Amino acid sequence: MFAVFPKARKMVHMILLPVVALMLAACDTLPTNAISGAPRLDTGEAVPVALLLPGGSGQSTDEILAQSLENAARLAMRDLNGAQIDLRVYQTAGNAGTAAARAQQAVEEGAKIILGPVYAASANAVGNAVAGDNIAVLSFSNTSAIAGGNVFVLGQTFQNTANRMVRYAVGQGKQRFVIVHGQDPAGNQGRQAIASAASAQGGTVVGTVGYALSQQDVIAAVPQIKAAVEGNAADAVFMTTDTASALPLLSQLLPEAGINSQTAQFMGLTRWDIPAQTLGLPGVQGGWFAVPDRGASGAFSAQYQAAYGSAPHPIAGLAFDGIAAIGALASRGSGNALNRAALTQGAGFRGASGIFRLRSDGTSERGLAVASIVNSQVVILSPAPQSFGGSGF
Repeated sequence: MFAVFPKARKMVHMILLPVVALMLAACDTLPTNAISGAPRLDTGEAVPVALLLPGGSGQSTDEILAQSLENAARLAMRDLNGAQIDLRVYQTAGNAGTAAARAQQAVEEGAKIILGPVYAASANAVGNAVAGDNIAVLSFSNTSAIAGGNVFVLGQTFQNTANRMVRYAVGQGKQRFVIVHGQDPAGNQGRQAIASAASAQGGTVVGTVGYALSQQDVIAAVPQIKAAVEGNAADAVFMTTDTASALPLLSQLLPEAGINSQTAQFMGLTRWDIPAQTLGLPGVQGGWFAVPDRGASGAFSAQYQAAYGSAPHPIAGLAFDGIAAIGALASRGSGNALNRAALTQGAGFRGASGIFRLRSDGTSERGLAVASIVNSQVVILSPAPQSFGGSGF
């Protein structure tokens, strides 16, 4: 566990935000790895959709999450351009074995597609359980490792964020990156995503500094980061950490060591505006990070608040997105509306946090804005795109 930092460093960890949806264009051609024999829809009937939620685990956090996801799904059902959804809710207790059993039950009871579950192990188990039935699984996970075959991840992935951030940075003349990452699974995955994005988009990783998840090790890494920046003429420092971990300490100690966004642009793979206290930290001023489309996210939150009297859970919008995509496809009146070609059509969908699309490898791509912090306020440097062009953006 990472040590708790004093002062403003005591921050509560939050699930990232990764969010009616209209299909933006016609389908692309069928990919070669398509789900063969995907279940046909009865175009005169409501689409049977199984919603797998983590309720029943005995954990209050799971119960809150489950209710918020269900609320968001039902909110999306209110406006689906004439499509009808028969939503069938199954609780998994946050357990992979239970999730697989509920998925099989749902298919036996007629479900044509599965929305959820949340946790990666459960989503992987569900995908395996229903693969023989050619049922697509739109999970709420953001773990790319489980994506593929009949499993899609709706959550915002590190690669999606890294691609957006590196593309923007290169466009601003930043080409020499030092990656700073925690030596844990998330940090290592983030490092790989940044390196891949830099390679694909004309940047160069000139240094990589890892640290163990302790305050002492973060402090010890600062001289190494300084040496990597100065010794390699780096013009950007790309950090994988979040506000509940090393960001407060790094953003304080690096400027004290002479490295800041004026000498080498600070960039983040996670949200730097959550929780709000982070905005006041001196070291994050001028840093760059990605956020969802603020207009779409704000509209969804307001709609949810009006309907249910409380704010949505940070990942509730994923359930809204899943229903929105299914409804948009079903509204076309085709019996093949839920095959892989339809699900992965390149123009994507519009959801609770802006545009998104499902990729043939099972990951999702989301239209993100690039933001900065100026005088303790979030400022949008590059707005979220409103449509996908070509094979990406």
